Amino acid sequence: MSAVVCVDVGSTFTKAALVSLPAGELLATAQAPTTADDVVRGVLAATAGFPDAPVVACSSAGGGLRLAVVGYEALISAEAGHRAALSAGARVVHVAAGHLDAAGLAALAAARPDVVLLVGGTDGGDAAVLRHNASALAGWDRSVPVVLAGNAHVADEVAAVLRDGGRPVTVCANVLPDIGDLVPEPARAAIRAVFLEHVIGGEKLSGDPRLRQWVRAVTPDAVLDGVAVLAGLRAAADVPGVVVVDVGGATTDVYCVPDLDAEQAALRREAVGVPAQRRTVEGDLGVHHAVADLRAAAAAEGLPPVADDPLSLGEAAATVALRRHLRAEAAYGPGGSSARGVGLVVLSGGVFRHAAPAGRDAVVARLAADRGGAGGVLTGTEVVVDAAYVLAATGLLAADHPAAARALAATLLPPPHSDQVT
Repeated sequence: MSAVVCVDVGSTFTKAALVSLPAGELLATAQAPTTADDVVRGVLAATAGFPDAPVVACSSAGGGLRLAVVGYEALISAEAGHRAALSAGARVVHVAAGHLDAAGLAALAAARPDVVLLVGGTDGGDAAVLRHNASALAGWDRSVPVVLAGNAHVADEVAAVLRDGGRPVTVCANVLPDIGDLVPEPARAAIRAVFLEHVIGGEKLSGDPRLRQWVRAVTPDAVLDGVAVLAGLRAAADVPGVVVVDVGGATTDVYCVPDLDAEQAALRREAVGVPAQRRTVEGDLGVHHAVADLRAAAAAEGLPPVADDPLSLGEAAATVALRRHLRAEAAYGPGGSSARGVGLVVLSGGVFRHAAPAGRDAVVARLAADRGGAGGVLTGTEVVVDAAYVLAATGLLAADHPAAARALAATLLPPPHSDQVT
């Protein structure tokens, strides 16, 4: 029997899963602390008890992929770029709109992005701002690669300006080729490629060449692919949508794949459009590296003081993250389906994995009763816990081993007629 080792290099822990092929059976799991000075040592520690097998990995170590969006104007092209960046699993650290000037470049530098996503204009539309911003970035004194996903009619010209300035640039299709037509996938693929080449392929996380061979994606990108697989299984059973709340040491991420048929029908009802797969990342809601920020965010939401135990911190992070996700959905405007209408909620992260069932059930009950927003997602919805961290592994297998990915995702499906957290 052949097998593959799926590894998620997180900010705090490195998780590994041994999965059989082609059956997709979860054979073993293990974890080890992430070794920040060289993450390969943590991978080797986590997989030390496994038999020799190929390794595929994703990574959010070192804060994951920091991405800045530079767009034409805030309400259309910059917002389209922002949504495309989130779908790529990036942490969007800055969004600029309009002509970049000295102050704008200083703000961009202060955000310390790993990659800049340069967008602007529909295909054949006004290209003046895109040209200006390309010239500004070409003269910028920072060695940051650019993904160009703007007006296709001037893409070659703009790319030449960037390259003449010594800026590494990857050109892909426009994220907004026409008003209301959001096309995030080419940008998502390009961002992934740049992440692998410049972040993983560099020495930020490790000088060991094996890391570049192993890593396929930034972790949130892999998890989103896994959520999409799970949502496909639910759709096949006529059960709409999945929401995943992943509480981590540095961030809390919310993923939503709602009713895809309804989502496609709604795509053209807005200036930018509604992405069928949605993700929000909250960099101030970590339960290890951002506890002070988490407490401040909880207080700002009017939540009671947060206790020191991991489950209380995880409950606060999940509550705030779900409220923020729903507010972000509201910004999409009317139309389309929502996280409130899904049929399954998955809780992920060590705080839920290691919690006693009674404590976990109490947290779910309080989340369902939250009148600030989170209750709208959990009330009357089946809830499961990704106790074995299979979503990232599912996403890593989805492209090359789809049957195994589906089998692995199926382990998260709740038993028929269950009303308990599983």
